[in-house]
Amino acid sequence: PENIKEEDVRGMLVENSRDSEKVRKEKLEPRADGTLCLNGRSWLPCYGDLRTVIMHESHKSKYSIHPGFDKMYQDMKKLYWWLNMKADIATYVSKCLTYAKVKAEHQKLSGLLVQPEILKWKWDNITMDFVTKLPKSSQGYDTIWVIVERLTKSAIFTPIKETDPMD
Repeated sequence: PENIKEEDVRGMLVENSRDSEKVRKEKLEPRADGTLCLNGRSWLPCYGDLRTVIMHESHKSKYSIHPGFDKMYQDMKKLYWWLNMKADIATYVSKCLTYAKVKAEHQKLSGLLVQPEILKWKWDNITMDFVTKLPKSSQGYDTIWVIVERLTKSAIFTPIKETDPMD
């Protein structure tokens, strides 16, 4: 992409690594394009802005929606590798103001669950609602009064006029 600098890409090449012996010890393997990988994951050098650019894209793109540290690390470790990657990602996420505002710890706690009353008799407990703004029927009704008995879920649908008194 256009936001990756040429020196970052050159830094991923075997011949440009600072310590080629250390590269061999870490079991980094060269790819056909000359970049290094570890178990199929791209190695990112510590100099340049490539790590920051990739973390930024992984965390703030329109497809990622500011994931937390664990999710971001799990997603990135499939594709990339560098020393202290987990710590770098944790630091990056901890500095994100958007994530700090929306993470679950700052959300209002939900209330305690309350067991609803167990009903014993039909028609002891009902709910009512109105379906309004319907087209007028041939008898002039434009509203439905809905009564639901909560134990059996039986329902009565009564046509009424919106102008009918409610008493």
